[in-house]
Amino acid sequence: ELDEIRGEIEFKDVWFAYHDEEWVLKGVSFHVNPGEKISFVGATGAGKSTIINLISRYYSPVRGEILIDGIPVEEWSLRTLRSQIATVLQDVFLFSGTIQENLDLGTDLSKEALQKALEQARADRFVSLDDVVTEQGLNYSTGERQLLSFARAIAQNPSVLVLDEATAHIDSNTEEQIQESLKTISDNRTSVFIAHRLSTIRSCDQILYIQDGIIAEQGTHQELMEKNGLYARLIEGKSAAV
Repeated sequence: ELDEIRGEIEFKDVWFAYHDEEWVLKGVSFHVNPGEKISFVGATGAGKSTIINLISRYYSPVRGEILIDGIPVEEWSLRTLRSQIATVLQDVFLFSGTIQENLDLGTDLSKEALQKALEQARADRFVSLDDVVTEQGLNYSTGERQLLSFARAIAQNPSVLVLDEATAHIDSNTEEQIQESLKTISDNRTSVFIAHRLSTIRSCDQILYIQDGIIAEQGTHQELMEKNGLYARLIEGKSAAV
């Protein structure tokens, strides 16, 4: 019945398959302390997004155990779990209405809380809460919509922030602004990144290279570059985006 998550995440020998024993994850184990930043890299289909789905309990592991703050994820109420874990996806959807309505999503947050979220996401530089959003948010650029999605995610003050390839479509002109926003919104909360961009990855406390459902390499950016393995080859082949 706890109503707040500190942000500690642990996978213990987790196996998962969507169908029978066609394993997507094979014995995955890792530990993230509250407030740490962790990034998952690897080819499409390696199992990165599945890990995120398991953290939020959209699926349950077939074998092994997932712990949030040392408590099995199945023992947390879904309401608490999902209110404390905010996920930002690659494709941002904004609906017709005001910026306030797009950030609040019917949760009745105060204007002060929503304004703070805009400021933390660096979105207050181009919008105010009363500004109008046209259909699908097409009156804002891709980068601006991404910053608004960051503000929406942190408006509820989650303990865990998950970004699933959220910076994949950002052009180089918006990169600096996005990175500034990411640094601010991930401060003092556990942050989980599935990222294409080296600028997002290199500052993480842990980087896990996922290959064919297993953790092939694990360490900091510097440690993995010195190892000169899969991660180093990935980075050297795509220096700006991975």
